[in-house]
Amino acid sequence: MTDLHRLSIRELSEGLANAQFSSRELTEHYLKRIAKIDVQVKSYVTVTPELALVEADAADTLRKAGGANVLTGVPIAHKDIFCTQGIKTTAGSKILDNFISPYDATVVAKGKASGLVTLGKLNMDEFAMGSTSENSYYGATANPWNLNHVPGGSSGGSAAAVAADLAPFATGTDTGGSIRQPASFCGLTGLKPTYGRVSRFGMIAYASSLDQGGPMARSAEDCAYLMNVMAGHDAKDSTSMNQVVDNYVANLNDTSVKGLRIGIPKQYFNVSGLAEDVKARVEESLKKLEDMGATLVEIDLNMTESYVPTYYLIAPAEASSNLQRFDGVRYGYRCENPVDLMDLYKRSRSEGFGAEVQRRILIGTYALSAGYYDAYYVKAQKVRRLIQQDFLKAFESVDVIAAPSAPTTAYKIGADLTPVEMYLGDIYTLAVNLAGLPAINAPVGFDQNNLPVGLQLIGNYWSESQLLSVVHQYQQATDWHTQRAAIAEENA
Repeated sequence: MTDLHRLSIRELSEGLANAQFSSRELTEHYLKRIAKIDVQVKSYVTVTPELALVEADAADTLRKAGGANVLTGVPIAHKDIFCTQGIKTTAGSKILDNFISPYDATVVAKGKASGLVTLGKLNMDEFAMGSTSENSYYGATANPWNLNHVPGGSSGGSAAAVAADLAPFATGTDTGGSIRQPASFCGLTGLKPTYGRVSRFGMIAYASSLDQGGPMARSAEDCAYLMNVMAGHDAKDSTSMNQVVDNYVANLNDTSVKGLRIGIPKQYFNVSGLAEDVKARVEESLKKLEDMGATLVEIDLNMTESYVPTYYLIAPAEASSNLQRFDGVRYGYRCENPVDLMDLYKRSRSEGFGAEVQRRILIGTYALSAGYYDAYYVKAQKVRRLIQQDFLKAFESVDVIAAPSAPTTAYKIGADLTPVEMYLGDIYTLAVNLAGLPAINAPVGFDQNNLPVGLQLIGNYWSESQLLSVVHQYQQATDWHTQRAAIAEENA
């Protein structure tokens, strides 16, 4: 079969169960596509063909013995921020270019326990700091819809791999929009779960109070299958919540769009940088949901102007703390011939970290320094609470909140954007992480250059099932999620 990459996760599961194809055949199909197409897309940092085929054969053996589950033998690729035992784990950084993890992240271990087959590790902005996937030691990843444009970031490799049909689904992480924005740029569905829903154990930290892992796939249904694997309490992660986990696949039709109250923040649709094409596609998708029975309710989110400055104090401060462990002593990159310990520290870090990571470390260190801690970091934490309360007040009158996932479609690779301009591109996604809420991106059309546009739906705490259900029903009534870039139609 030459079109295995066009099948949904459900169809892959059924095909394996019915012996229409084996996991080895499916895995070989994806590995051939990666070898042919990823030369142009550059979504993978590391491809693991030998491991993948061993795992595929084990899945086939298990299936023949009657021990398989719904995902046994289905391939997956992981963002290169999740530790993988025996496989290089780099977080997109030179400083970890030689790091072979001695253990699996919980998300990876759960995937293995479910019988998923690991194709490899995916490119990303260094330490998840960026919105384009250009801040990678391994070079920029291209957007499959237009190879001259970025796929978004920081989970750009994950988005590009799925959009180019180089993996049926992928893991991503979201600290300030790093699942939703690349999903928007690449025409995918991507879910950022409630903080604490997915274990962070073995996920290389950027900003610990903001980071959260989640699924990226073509559809809400495909994301639901991966959420069934990823979600759940983990005693190894002190921030993991011991909360009842839904069966996300079984619940896909549980939320009725009819009568659903969708909040429309008027501040979000008056942002100066919001592109007209993006605004039009988002409004058209909301009209479609209204036609399906939803009610659109205008709401106020009065803290909107505080999102970017609050995030860019808290996140760099936590990064400054988290990244101090990369010092050239214990593991990772070490400079050559240091003259003393201070020289070792300075040169290992300045040579090992890229420009954006160094910029954020410096910002964060300044915000945490004596004399500025109360004026910046503590004040930002107080504003963070106000942002959370702003959302909770809104949820008293609506079920979900709608917004664009990004104010524009994908930037050109090498676009001359200042750091501040780049940061302002996260205006619609940052607050969700500051408040710890779940949110999902759904593809809703294209701009005049045929670049994808995404709708973001934000839910109250622990409402992942509701978000997946609403998007699933929208996707039953539309076909945006089935559209494919030309490069994805290439057969290996």
